[in-house]
Amino acid sequence: MVDPFCALPFFAAVHPEARPARRLTWDSREAGPDVAFVALPGERMHGNAFVEQALAAGAPFVLTDLDVPRAVRVDDAQAALFAWARAERARSPLVVGVTGSAGKTTAKSFVAAALDAQFMPVFNTMPAIACFLIELGGSGRPLVVEMGIDRIGEMAELVDLVRPDVGVITSIGPAHLEQLGSIEGIVREKGVILRGVQGEPVRALVGAQASAFYPGVDSYGFGPVTHAGEDLTVTAQGASFRFAGVPVTLPLAARVQAEAAVLALTLAHEAGVALPEAAVRLAAVSVPGGRYRVHPGRFTVIDDAYNASPVAVRAALDALNGWPGRRISVLGRMLELGPTERELHAGVGEYARSHADLTFGVGAFAAELGDRAFATVPELTAALLAEVRDGDVLLVKASRGISWTPERRAQEGVGLDVVVRALLAARG
Repeated sequence: MVDPFCALPFFAAVHPEARPARRLTWDSREAGPDVAFVALPGERMHGNAFVEQALAAGAPFVLTDLDVPRAVRVDDAQAALFAWARAERARSPLVVGVTGSAGKTTAKSFVAAALDAQFMPVFNTMPAIACFLIELGGSGRPLVVEMGIDRIGEMAELVDLVRPDVGVITSIGPAHLEQLGSIEGIVREKGVILRGVQGEPVRALVGAQASAFYPGVDSYGFGPVTHAGEDLTVTAQGASFRFAGVPVTLPLAARVQAEAAVLALTLAHEAGVALPEAAVRLAAVSVPGGRYRVHPGRFTVIDDAYNASPVAVRAALDALNGWPGRRISVLGRMLELGPTERELHAGVGEYARSHADLTFGVGAFAAELGDRAFATVPELTAALLAEVRDGDVLLVKASRGISWTPERRAQEGVGLDVVVRALLAARG
């Protein structure tokens, strides 16, 4: 419950008709009788333009500098939101921050399951994280926060807001290069999560793939790492391994999910959680759609279409390579790769050709990504539906281009969730 009459960490004039809310939003369309509205500055318009709309929808209160009914009136709504978030975060017994070039959402989901923690939804902007901390910081349960960045300085801002007790980097690879500049820039910026704010201690952990970039930092995964799972086996049915003598089985999972489970069990052990109980919860983890979600049937569709970077696509192709049957890769454009994007797409395409029996590409770099190249998503979809047969395994992966129009998404070969839906519908 979000109570505007609690001891706020900033000066506010609280309207007498304001009342507690179940949660907060900065999108006035989500405001309602249980959802309060925070009026934040936007790229085009200030949230103040939508305060009346939120009030009309029944918002319990609005955080704003306007003098309106049910206002929690402050000089700066954004600064107040962040101050409130820091205060509520301080009430949490444990906060885990997760970043990386790939695998953030998977790691977050597994860590939250092992710790029986509250965790961030997919949308992980600064305002979203602030609202999450305010809503759940005082729940008494650990919190797990996904901390993605796409510009220099952003991780420092996130760390200052979240103050993670544990900082995790899952992997390092070329992603958001247009803003971060280079692999070295990515290593430097993401590495901020491993250091505390003003000397505060942080438990730092990095995945096996990222360990070479952070010498001396504890690592997790399989092989020569600090915290290792043992006897990993990956089949079409899933992944299994042992950790500290405890058997772990993850249905329909691959190595990436198994590594996330090792991270989760490492943190659970350090938090005093019984590992057999944590392992049971891990077996039931379901990651959000588009993140290596396996749809078995007369042909199998691996929906990994939520987003893509070179390191993430290679990991998905490694998983595809372990499946029986005819393996088909369906790849689209990876965004924000800077001036070397053609070379990076070509490298991924070469990897796909060595890991799949048939390779399909779509959009601007279709020929680099696959032997069967298509200009648009509708053309690709039609060709796939004509080609696929019983026993096939199809991996679908590309960046989203979430702010693009549907027409541009189809033309550029991003947002291949529409391909996944068509395949599943055709399968019956």
